[in-house]
Amino acid sequence: MMRRCFVAFAAVLAFAAGSAWAQDAVPVGAIEILSGPNAAYGTAIRAGLDLALDEINATGVLGGRKIALTVEDSAGNKDQAINAARKLIGRDRVIAIIGPTLSNEMFAVGPVTNERKVPIVGTSTTARGITDIGPYVFRTSLPESDVIPVTLKKAMSRGVKTIALLYANDDAFSKSGFDVMKAAAEKAGLNIVAIESFGSKDTDFSAQLTKIKALRPDAVGISALVEPTSGVLLQAHQLGFGRETLFIGGNGANSPKLGEIAGAAADGLIVGSPWFIGKPDPANQTFVADFRKKYNKDPDQFAAQSYDALRIVAAAIDRAGAADPGKLRDALTQTKFSGVMGPFAFTAGRDPASTEGVVVLEMQGGKFAIAP
Repeated sequence: MMRRCFVAFAAVLAFAAGSAWAQDAVPVGAIEILSGPNAAYGTAIRAGLDLALDEINATGVLGGRKIALTVEDSAGNKDQAINAARKLIGRDRVIAIIGPTLSNEMFAVGPVTNERKVPIVGTSTTARGITDIGPYVFRTSLPESDVIPVTLKKAMSRGVKTIALLYANDDAFSKSGFDVMKAAAEKAGLNIVAIESFGSKDTDFSAQLTKIKALRPDAVGISALVEPTSGVLLQAHQLGFGRETLFIGGNGANSPKLGEIAGAAADGLIVGSPWFIGKPDPANQTFVADFRKKYNKDPDQFAAQSYDALRIVAAAIDRAGAADPGKLRDALTQTKFSGVMGPFAFTAGRDPASTEGVVVLEMQGGKFAIAP
């Protein structure tokens, strides 16, 4: 009898604790690549999320409640990302998910969250068609179609008239970036002298680069993630490509890891970005200083984007007036926000409607700076 009473009392305590937790915290999930070859993106994103979480929870949402952020590692695997989404929705009862890191992961996860009617917000998913997945799929990252034309314009200001294109043909992000780069080059009137492809896990690009070198293009555009992009640059350097050939990266090259891997071979590469560490506005400078204080290193674009994204979600939770996925989805569509990325709102299609504009960066000495 005593044992039954104790079990019943323990159940009451557990229920009370659960109720208190539900009152005290609003559950939000994130799916990022925290292990494997593309972990540089996911770890930067998590750092931005954690910094934003500290600041949000200092004041709270919905009358002072904290956000309980649960982060799952996808390891860049679509099946693992899907399982993470199901776990966050089914076990953790999250009202929103941030991520996943890569576009090909979002094409797998987005249909799951959309079917369950849980908003999902991509902070680094730039491929075409992301928000076409469904009405619960958002992104705060500028699509490549907004960024690459600006980068090509900068290249043309340096005298580029001919270009060769290289891309990874086995992931959605790289293929979509290539499609955008090709279309933007054609629209700009550039002469595309060669198109070559490779697998994202390839390490030998000499055959493709040898063909391209013989054609002597003014520029080489690369659409791939940072690891293969670094490999292409290293082999191009070994094959004798000089500074007379301008290398142009897509969003996958927008990582400090490019300089860490490729070293001097990456010098001179240009890439478009919606954010730059040296942007002088006070909100950005405060973010950079706080990030350095917390992590003892500089933030990158991916950290900045995720920092703003969690703050956008928190503001929408307040606007929704309840920890409810449906109300949060409606509140997100009404977003008006100003953060480190600049002024922000969603279009009717749940893509970014406004930013302060794209800057073109150039790699020099292992770091990005504003391209002259």
